[in-house]
Amino acid sequence: MQRDGLPLALPLATLFAVAFVAPLCVLVALSMSADAEFSRFTLQNYVKFFTDRFNYSILIDTLSLGVKATAVCLIFGYPIAWVAARSSPRIQSLLLFIVVLPIMTSVVVRTFAWIVILGRQGVLNQIAQWLGLTQEPLKLLYSELGVVIVLAQVQMPLMVLPILTVLSRIDPNLWDASQALGAGAWRTLWRVTLPLSTPGIVAGCILTYAACVTAFVTQSLIGGARLVYMPLHIYQQAIGANNWPFAAALSVIFMIAVLAAVAILNSLAARAQRHA
Repeated sequence: MQRDGLPLALPLATLFAVAFVAPLCVLVALSMSADAEFSRFTLQNYVKFFTDRFNYSILIDTLSLGVKATAVCLIFGYPIAWVAARSSPRIQSLLLFIVVLPIMTSVVVRTFAWIVILGRQGVLNQIAQWLGLTQEPLKLLYSELGVVIVLAQVQMPLMVLPILTVLSRIDPNLWDASQALGAGAWRTLWRVTLPLSTPGIVAGCILTYAACVTAFVTQSLIGGARLVYMPLHIYQQAIGANNWPFAAALSVIFMIAVLAAVAILNSLAARAQRHA
């Protein structure tokens, strides 16, 4: 049976090797080259990254940005998924449409819409001043807070959908049994619902985190030139400075850092599931 399935997997394996493995090997080779012509191999690009505080501070800022945006998505996304899982099919469809709507809109269009919303004369500032919360316009645009807000709204479906899928598969009788044994709604949530929905939380966090740290358009337009994150830094080195080997080294380091963060998240989730 396994040998019969090999011919079916061969086209996909070939596509994966040609479209992913081969370009990745070229990227790694370019990162260890002294120039774009591969005339001489060196580790100078990696030494340059780790000996310049500016470079790895950008990496740390990018990784922490992903953590903040993912945390916001989890805090607001889990209740949405929980309400959708306990709602009627009509309400669930409406909630899913609202959540998925950002994906159906062009990333450039929705980012420029957020520029209008977050501006000094934008909707949020006008509401805050009308309510008397502030006398001066809040600095939301071209700030990390604004980037986190936009990333959370844009990437929210990546958090809600995996959690909703897992919550929908939980037997409702477990909630009834928990309440019948004397547990209240909050205790049932902490001791039954959350542990059983851990796989969905982990999947949502991984998808959201990877999407947030690599969101070039949102980071560049909302953050502006003052906030430089790794995608923009790589673009500046490749296009602006025409330093393709160093840009390749930045890409490799960034990829390894994101994979390491995902691996840490997986290990923490597995440990939490064992002790649950």
